[in-house]
Amino acid sequence: MTRRRIHIRTPEEVAKIAKSARIVARCLAALEDMVAPGVTTRELDHAAESFIRAAGATPTFLGYRGYPASICVSVNEEVVHGIPGDRVLRAGDVVGIDCGATHDG
Repeated sequence: MTRRRIHIRTPEEVAKIAKSARIVARCLAALEDMVAPGVTTRELDHAAESFIRAAGATPTFLGYRGYPASICVSVNEEVVHGIPGDRVLRAGDVVGIDCGATHDG
C-alpha cells in the first residue's frame, strides 16, 4: 500500500495559488459571456489562451501529458475533458468549461 502525504502549503505558495485562481475565475467569466449559438469550442479555447496569457500566466492544461488545448469544453453528452474543436454551439446546449492557469510557478 502506498502512503500518501498531505503537502502543507506555505503562505507564499497559497498566495500564488490564489493569484492563479483569480485569473481562472476572470477567464471563465469572460468565456461565459462568449458562450452562444454559432460559437465553436475552438474559439472559446483561443479566447481562453489569449486571456490567460494577457494576465501574465500560462494555460496549465496546454501540453499537459500531450493535451492539445488550453481548456476542456464539454457539451451536452460529454461528461468531462472535451477537447475544443470545430463543434458549433447550438441553442439549448449545456456547456461545461474547465480551465487552469499557472502564474509565477
